Amino acid sequence: MNIESAYNLLYGGSVTVLVLIMLCVLIRAVRGPEIVDRIVAVNMLGTLTIMIICILSLWLKQGYLLDVALIYAMISFLAVVILTRIYLGVYRERAKRKEAGNE
Repeated sequence: MNIESAYNLLYGGSVTVLVLIMLCVLIRAVRGPEIVDRIVAVNMLGTLTIMIICILSLWLKQGYLLDVALIYAMISFLAVVILTRIYLGVYRERAKRKEAGNE
């Protein structure tokens, strides 16, 4: 076994494990139970996707994939910030309704 085939085995195994973890996280994102769990799961899906893109960049020896990973990281971060802002708005509305109902 030469070093190239060892690296191919390592990269393939890493991507396989990350895909399995992504499936578990996807189940958590769908099942919940809280909205916070879903937001964290979406953030983790983005992070795992970035990791897979970086591993593929090394495996395929394509440097442009690292640029794709950076762009995806920015988009993923922005998506989580927007989801959090939406959740905070919904939470504040519920708190106002609950407070108005108690008075």
